[in-house]
Amino acid sequence: MTLLDKPRSRIFIASAALLGAAILCILCAHRLLIVHAAKRAVLAEDARFSAQPAADRASHHGTPVLVELFTSEGCSSCPPADDLLARLDRDQPVPAADIVTLGEHVDYWDSLGWHDRFSSSQLTARQSAYTRRLQVDDNYTPQMIVDGQQQFVGNDTSHALRAIAEAAQTPKLELTLSTITYDGAHLLGSVSYAPQSGSLPGGDIYAAVVQSTATTQVRSGENGGRTLHHASVVRTLQRIGSLTDIAATPLTFSLGTPRDAPIAAFHVIIFAQHTGQGAILGVVSSAEADAHHPTAVTIAAQSPESPRLRDHLK
Repeated sequence: MTLLDKPRSRIFIASAALLGAAILCILCAHRLLIVHAAKRAVLAEDARFSAQPAADRASHHGTPVLVELFTSEGCSSCPPADDLLARLDRDQPVPAADIVTLGEHVDYWDSLGWHDRFSSSQLTARQSAYTRRLQVDDNYTPQMIVDGQQQFVGNDTSHALRAIAEAAQTPKLELTLSTITYDGAHLLGSVSYAPQSGSLPGGDIYAAVVQSTATTQVRSGENGGRTLHHASVVRTLQRIGSLTDIAATPLTFSLGTPRDAPIAAFHVIIFAQHTGQGAILGVVSSAEADAHHPTAVTIAAQSPESPRLRDHLK
């Protein structure tokens, strides 16, 4: 009779097998609890957006916080980040912050199956500058950057809310934006700043023409067959001066506008950024001014035959 044939040995082997199976079940149950807890956390964060109606933005006052999303229509991970950016802009879920959003479409996905009509090598270069300064291994999408200081994966709701709340604790320079006028091809205006006591930091002033919403039917690539919805799409971004310039006199600007959407689809965002594409020092938006002050995009005197004017008057 072998050892395995003895009744006591068979009982030992069976008990060990049952114990192993029980341990495996416990580990699986623990993993499921962790997964469900993570899902509940995500749902809880999402519920925070619906808790504050979008209409509250009209009376919302807080520290301006600039949220940039580097995204692409060719990236299958980007649509949830695009949706998060839209909700941040629409719902303003951080009470202490006045969230200003920029959707910046990069061009390094364009050769991988789908050409993003909003993509720009200039925006890729902007992301690359952040990559170097924030010591990230390489450009990636979706990437969200809050106030030029914190970067993380762009569909991370909890990280976004935490970073925005932290950024809102830092005071900003109070920039003032004039009424924006339209001459048939350009958005025109000026931005000013009343210097306070103390030295002014070195910084650059940027102006962006932003399309509030856009929709694209993607026919190929990773998102082929999907209809994508975008918010705060950057169509034009340019440096218009420095903080030294704006401290002396109002800084005027003229921004070209795309011809593939009516002028009513666009608004202007002006922001001051520390030299070297560092921290965001101040932000003002014509969209915010529409809600808080009697500032809006208006039509300057021009010929009614202007095709862009006809689009606006439709």
